[in-house]
Amino acid sequence: MNLPGWMAPLVAFLVCWLTLAWLLRRGRLPMDHPNARSLHETPTPRIGGLGIMAGVAVAGVWLADASLAPVMLAAFALAALSVLDDVRGLPVALRFLAHFIAAMAALLALGLSGWSLLVGTLAVVWMTNLYNFMDGADGLAGGMAVIGFGALALAAGLGGAPGLTAFGAAIAAAALAFLRFNFPPARIFMGDAGSIPLGFLAAALGILGAQQDLWPWLFPLLVFSPFIVDASVTLAKRGLRGEKIWRAHRSHYYQRAVLLGASHRQLAWAAYVLMLASAALAFTLLLLPRFMPGVLAMWAVTYLVIFWAVDRRWHRAHHES
Repeated sequence: MNLPGWMAPLVAFLVCWLTLAWLLRRGRLPMDHPNARSLHETPTPRIGGLGIMAGVAVAGVWLADASLAPVMLAAFALAALSVLDDVRGLPVALRFLAHFIAAMAALLALGLSGWSLLVGTLAVVWMTNLYNFMDGADGLAGGMAVIGFGALALAAGLGGAPGLTAFGAAIAAAALAFLRFNFPPARIFMGDAGSIPLGFLAAALGILGAQQDLWPWLFPLLVFSPFIVDASVTLAKRGLRGEKIWRAHRSHYYQRAVLLGASHRQLAWAAYVLMLASAALAFTLLLLPRFMPGVLAMWAVTYLVIFWAVDRRWHRAHHES
């Protein structure tokens, strides 16, 4: 029995919603306690990603084909490992090794080899981890999943790829159900169980779509650029200052926005506007490729202005204090 593609998002949404409702009623969940990286002040359950991946898994059972199956299996393997990390804690080296193995295995199954395999693996591992870095404010990572994977689904639909369309829509729908519990003030956090496989899927599906000529490689980079740019610029700046980039910190631009006085709700809405604008630029690139120089220029200027404004306020606030 095959599940019609249009039903996949509905199934993913319902399964995620019911799973999270059950988890919150059950109680005694692993808690995220405030630390040097946190923006929250009270312990909050951190296994909400289990609901997202449960919804995606149920929908994915009917959607897997020769190209999607290895990506799904790798994502679910990372989700399972990340649940253990959320519950018990795992060594950093083990987690990174798993990320590399999952990325390389999925890309090998997709037919990549040589330099494309090496560069692709590094890109997938980086996206896997930067999504986790950016999961630090209520509603932020969930909103990026709704808009980002929704954009991939729409682009896949325009390109005539029904399987990828339904799978991307299922991920977006599960993330939307999660937002019901995570939008400020959050009742549950995504945790590594959600952020790690979602970051992996963002990169792997982006590569899959480019491989199938559904979009140029710049398309997924633009769609997910609110996370990619913030994390990459922040860690590059920390590295240049000689800081240990793997240590917990609150230097990301989204974190600084909250520390400067923005509420989690204000940050979420502002981030959603930026995410939608990034997706709109990506579709401009997809549908009107002759405008690529203008699209990239607008993209670069937008982030330069945002970073300049946040840095200016940050330095002023610390100078005055």
